[in-house]
Amino acid sequence: MAGHSKWANIKHRKGRQDAKRGKLFSRLIRELTVSAKLGGPNPDDNPRLRTALDKALGSNMPKDTIERAIQRGAGGSEGENLEEITFEGYGPGGVAIMVESMTDNNNRTVAEVRHAFTKSGGNLGTDGSVSYLFTKKGMIRLESGLDQEEVMDASIEAGAEDIEVNEDGSMTVTTDPDDYQSVLKEISSSFDLEDSEIALIPENSISLDLETSLKVYKLLEMLEDLDDTQNVHSNADFDPEMVNHLD
Repeated sequence: MAGHSKWANIKHRKGRQDAKRGKLFSRLIRELTVSAKLGGPNPDDNPRLRTALDKALGSNMPKDTIERAIQRGAGGSEGENLEEITFEGYGPGGVAIMVESMTDNNNRTVAEVRHAFTKSGGNLGTDGSVSYLFTKKGMIRLESGLDQEEVMDASIEAGAEDIEVNEDGSMTVTTDPDDYQSVLKEISSSFDLEDSEIALIPENSISLDLETSLKVYKLLEMLEDLDDTQNVHSNADFDPEMVNHLD
């Protein structure tokens, strides 16, 4: 889990999500639309839509924008052409990378993802080449400065699987995907959250030196910046000094 939480912390500290709010909103709208198309417009009966809705609200997306995205998906018109594709590959240092995409043009997306891997010294793999290294988990990140004992007690009581204290003093609570919504509801009622998501978590991480960390970071950023990318996951354990060498 170390690789995932460090990547999340670095993105948060660099303010990438705030700086690219338009990109974030586009991803959220696609997820809302497809979730509503696949499981219906009622979040109480559609856990995937509930997760997307919580993330959209947590990102301060206007409610009318959210409602329009859900209505388009429920109506079937906007969601028909979107296809979910997961790419697997290896980056510098043998780091395993998973890229979750949503696209209306498969050929374009494959070409863009392959180009990013190749340009960064990695290679795009086949289905199953790295997915076995990851497990789907609910991730709830709490702000720093909270009473760690209180958070741990509440998390365990709510049914969390694990609690990790990050380098910046924030905490990450891990849950089974089936328990994610119930644990999130319980914890968010008592503590301030940074964000939460259902993510692919590496079973084991690969420790990287500074030079390789910077190369992998560049590749992950390139993949995240692609228009069709929804999420990027890796098993990289970055050098702690890396954050001091970023632009």
